[in-house]
Amino acid sequence: MQFKGRDVIAVKDFSKEEIIHILDEAEKMIPAAKGLTRLKTLEGRILCTLFFEPSTRTRLSFESAMQILGGGVIGFADPSGASVAKGETLADTIRMADAFGDVIVLRHPLEGAARFASEYASIPVINGGDGAGQHPTQTLLDLFTIRQAKGKIEGKKVILLGDLKYGRTVHSMAYALAMFDVEMIFVSPRGLEMPREVIRGLSSIGVTPLETNNLQDVIQDADVLYVTRIQKERFADIEDYLKVAGTYRVDLELLKNAKKDLIVMHPLPRVDEISREVDATPHAWYFKQAFNAIPVRMAILKLVLEGEGP
Repeated sequence: MQFKGRDVIAVKDFSKEEIIHILDEAEKMIPAAKGLTRLKTLEGRILCTLFFEPSTRTRLSFESAMQILGGGVIGFADPSGASVAKGETLADTIRMADAFGDVIVLRHPLEGAARFASEYASIPVINGGDGAGQHPTQTLLDLFTIRQAKGKIEGKKVILLGDLKYGRTVHSMAYALAMFDVEMIFVSPRGLEMPREVIRGLSSIGVTPLETNNLQDVIQDADVLYVTRIQKERFADIEDYLKVAGTYRVDLELLKNAKKDLIVMHPLPRVDEISREVDATPHAWYFKQAFNAIPVRMAILKLVLEGEGP
C-alpha cells in the first residue's frame, strides 16, 4: 500500500484493505489524541487549511491533529480575508499553498474542487468537503466509529437518514459501506433522495440499498442510524427548504422501537433532527464520533506525509 504523497479526494479511490489500514493506524493514535503521549512525527511539517466554506469540526480537528503530531498550521477559515476576495483564482491559491506548506486540506463550495486543486499541487491535497460532492475523511472517521462501537463493520444494517441529495457525507459513506457487505437503507424526504448516479454506482458493484421515506418502518432492526440535517444552505428557494425542514426527528419515542444497542451517529452540526434528550442515552455516539476525527485525521496526515514508517 502506497500512501506517501497521495491525495485524499474520494473514499472510492481507496481499496477496502487501504481503508482498514487507515483505521488501524488511527487506533494507534488514540493515546496521543487524548493527551496521554506526545509525538514529534510531523515536526517541521506545515499543514495549509484552505476553507472557502464554514467549518468547525473538520478544520479544528485537522489543525489539532497536525499540532499533536508536532507540525504547524497556516491557512484561512474565511476567504474574505484572503486574496480570493481580490479575485485570485483557486488554481493560484493552490499554487501559493503548495509553495508554503507540505499538505493542503481544502473545503470548497464547488463539487470537484478538491480534484481540480490536486492537479495544481505537488503536495498532497485532502478533500475537506467539496459542495454536495464528497467528504472522505468524515467517512473514514464514521467507519472508525462503527467499528469501535460494534467491533466490526461487516454485516451490519445501516440507515442513512435525512438530506441524501445534497449531503456529501452520505455520498462518501454509501460507497464506503458498499465495500463492507453492509445492508444499507436510505431514508429521505421526497425530493432529497440519494442521487441516481450514486445508486447506479452502487448497482454496478452489486449493491442495492432499500429506499424509503418512512423511518418508522425500518428502525426496528437497524444497528446504526446515521442522521444528517436538511441543509438550508444548499436550497436556492427557501420555500423548498421549508417544505422538508423537520421531516424527521430522532427522539426517545422513536428509539423505543429500536434495538437497545442501536447507535445514533451524526456528522454535526445538528439543528433539531436529534432531540437533546437522546444525548444522555447509550444510543448517542455523535460526540464520540466527533472526537474520533482527531485520531483518524492524525493517521491520514501521518500516512500521506511519512508513509509506512514508525
